[in-house]
Amino acid sequence: MSGDDWDPLCHPGHYFSRIARGLTRIGDIRLRELGFATAQLPVLAALRDGAQLSQTELARWAKVEQPTMAQMLARMERDGLVQRTPDPHDRRSSLISLTPKALERLPAGRAVLRQANADMTQGLSPADVDTLVSLLQRVLGNIDALER
Repeated sequence: MSGDDWDPLCHPGHYFSRIARGLTRIGDIRLRELGFATAQLPVLAALRDGAQLSQTELARWAKVEQPTMAQMLARMERDGLVQRTPDPHDRRSSLISLTPKALERLPAGRAVLRQANADMTQGLSPADVDTLVSLLQRVLGNIDALER
Protein backbone atom coordinates (compact mmCIF):
# COMPACT_ATOMS: atom_id res chain seq x y z
CA MET A 1 0.00 0.00 0.00
CA SER A 2 1.27 3.47 -0.83
CA GLY A 3 1.93 6.25 1.66
CA ASP A 4 -1.30 7.92 0.54
CA ASP A 5 -3.57 7.88 3.59
CA TRP A 6 -6.45 9.68 1.89
CA ASP A 7 -9.74 8.54 3.43
CA PRO A 8 -12.88 9.28 1.37
CA LEU A 9 -15.00 9.05 4.53
CA CYS A 10 -13.34 12.25 5.76
CA HIS A 11 -14.47 14.32 2.74
CA PRO A 12 -17.89 15.72 1.85
CA GLY A 13 -17.85 14.46 -1.75
CA HIS A 14 -18.31 10.89 -0.56
CA TYR A 15 -21.40 11.86 1.42
CA PHE A 16 -22.84 14.03 -1.35
CA SER A 17 -22.59 11.09 -3.73
CA ARG A 18 -24.17 8.59 -1.32
CA ILE A 19 -26.91 11.04 -0.31
CA ALA A 20 -27.76 11.80 -3.96
CA ARG A 21 -27.98 8.11 -4.87
CA GLY A 22 -30.05 7.31 -1.79
CA LEU A 23 -32.44 10.20 -2.35
CA THR A 24 -32.92 9.13 -5.96
CA ARG A 25 -33.75 5.55 -4.96
CA ILE A 26 -36.13 6.61 -2.19
CA GLY A 27 -37.68 9.37 -4.31
CA ASP A 28 -38.32 7.02 -7.21
CA ILE A 29 -40.07 4.54 -4.91
CA ARG A 30 -42.22 7.22 -3.27
CA LEU A 31 -43.09 9.03 -6.52
CA ARG A 32 -43.78 5.89 -8.57
CA GLU A 33 -47.47 5.64 -7.65
CA LEU A 34 -47.96 9.19 -8.99
CA GLY A 35 -46.25 8.27 -12.26
CA PHE A 36 -43.26 10.54 -11.56
CA ALA A 37 -39.54 9.88 -11.19
CA THR A 38 -36.86 11.97 -9.51
CA ALA A 39 -35.06 12.50 -12.84
CA GLN A 40 -38.19 14.32 -14.05
CA LEU A 41 -38.20 16.83 -11.19
CA PRO A 42 -36.34 19.58 -13.09
CA VAL A 43 -38.87 19.36 -15.95
CA LEU A 44 -41.83 19.27 -13.58
CA ALA A 45 -40.44 22.27 -11.67
CA ALA A 46 -39.70 24.30 -14.80
CA LEU A 47 -43.18 23.75 -16.24
CA ARG A 48 -45.20 23.70 -13.00
CA ASP A 49 -46.98 27.02 -13.49
CA GLY A 50 -48.16 26.39 -17.02
CA ALA A 51 -44.88 27.40 -18.64
CA GLN A 52 -44.00 26.27 -22.13
CA LEU A 53 -40.33 25.73 -22.89
CA SER A 54 -38.35 24.21 -25.71
CA GLN A 55 -36.37 21.02 -25.28
CA THR A 56 -33.18 23.09 -25.49
CA GLU A 57 -34.35 25.40 -22.69
CA LEU A 58 -35.34 22.42 -20.54
CA ALA A 59 -31.97 20.73 -21.08
CA ARG A 60 -30.19 23.93 -20.08
CA TRP A 61 -32.47 24.33 -17.00
CA ALA A 62 -31.89 20.71 -15.91
CA LYS A 63 -28.17 20.85 -16.77
CA VAL A 64 -28.33 17.72 -18.92
CA GLU A 65 -27.32 17.00 -22.50
CA GLN A 66 -29.87 17.30 -25.32
CA PRO A 67 -30.09 13.52 -25.99
CA THR A 68 -30.76 12.86 -22.31
CA MET A 69 -33.56 15.44 -22.26
CA ALA A 70 -35.00 14.09 -25.52
CA GLN A 71 -35.23 10.59 -24.03
CA MET A 72 -36.79 11.84 -20.82
CA LEU A 73 -39.36 13.94 -22.66
CA ALA A 74 -40.23 11.02 -24.92
CA ARG A 75 -40.93 8.86 -21.86
CA MET A 76 -42.89 11.64 -20.18
CA GLU A 77 -44.93 12.16 -23.34
CA ARG A 78 -45.58 8.41 -23.58
CA ASP A 79 -46.76 8.45 -19.96
CA GLY A 80 -49.08 11.40 -20.57
CA LEU A 81 -47.13 13.90 -18.46
CA VAL A 82 -46.03 16.38 -21.14
CA GLN A 83 -47.38 17.55 -24.45
CA ARG A 84 -45.76 19.27 -27.41
CA THR A 85 -47.18 22.16 -29.38
CA PRO A 86 -45.61 23.90 -32.38
CA ASP A 87 -43.48 26.91 -31.47
CA PRO A 88 -45.11 29.93 -33.16
CA HIS A 89 -41.71 31.65 -33.39
CA ASP A 90 -39.74 28.68 -34.76
CA ARG A 91 -41.47 26.21 -37.07
CA ARG A 92 -38.68 23.66 -36.55
CA SER A 93 -39.22 23.54 -32.81
CA SER A 94 -41.97 22.65 -30.39
CA LEU A 95 -42.83 23.86 -26.93
CA ILE A 96 -43.21 21.43 -24.07
CA SER A 97 -45.83 21.85 -21.35
CA LEU A 98 -47.32 19.69 -18.64
CA THR A 99 -50.57 17.88 -19.34
CA PRO A 100 -53.63 18.32 -17.12
CA LYS A 101 -52.85 14.84 -15.72
CA ALA A 102 -49.38 15.97 -14.58
CA LEU A 103 -50.64 19.28 -13.20
CA GLU A 104 -53.31 17.45 -11.21
CA ARG A 105 -50.70 15.15 -9.63
CA LEU A 106 -48.14 17.87 -8.79
CA PRO A 107 -49.58 18.78 -5.37
CA ALA A 108 -49.35 15.14 -4.26
CA GLY A 109 -45.79 15.01 -5.63
CA ARG A 110 -44.87 18.12 -3.64
CA ALA A 111 -46.30 16.50 -0.51
CA VAL A 112 -44.15 13.41 -1.11
CA LEU A 113 -41.04 15.58 -1.50
CA ARG A 114 -41.86 17.64 1.60
CA GLN A 115 -42.20 14.43 3.61
CA ALA A 116 -38.93 13.08 2.18
CA ASN A 117 -37.16 16.26 3.25
CA ALA A 118 -38.64 15.98 6.74
CA ASP A 119 -37.58 12.32 6.93
CA MET A 120 -34.02 13.00 5.81
CA THR A 121 -33.51 15.87 8.24
CA GLN A 122 -35.08 14.03 11.17
CA GLY A 123 -33.30 14.97 14.38
CA LEU A 124 -32.10 18.31 13.03
CA SER A 125 -33.50 21.54 14.44
CA PRO A 126 -34.96 24.16 12.09
CA ALA A 127 -31.77 26.19 12.68
CA ASP A 128 -29.67 23.15 11.76
CA VAL A 129 -31.65 22.74 8.54
CA ASP A 130 -31.20 26.44 7.71
CA THR A 131 -27.45 26.14 8.30
CA LEU A 132 -27.25 22.96 6.22
CA VAL A 133 -29.14 24.57 3.32
CA SER A 134 -26.93 27.66 3.49
CA LEU A 135 -23.77 25.54 3.41
CA LEU A 136 -25.09 23.40 0.55
CA GLN A 137 -25.95 26.52 -1.45
CA ARG A 138 -22.37 27.72 -1.03
CA VAL A 139 -20.98 24.34 -2.11
CA LEU A 140 -23.32 24.31 -5.13
CA GLY A 141 -22.14 27.81 -6.03
CA ASN A 142 -18.57 26.52 -5.98
CA ILE A 143 -19.53 23.57 -8.19
CA ASP A 144 -21.32 25.89 -10.63
CA ALA A 145 -18.21 28.09 -10.80
CA LEU A 146 -16.02 25.06 -11.48
CA GLU A 147 -18.32 23.96 -14.33
CA ARG A 148 -17.99 27.33 -16.06
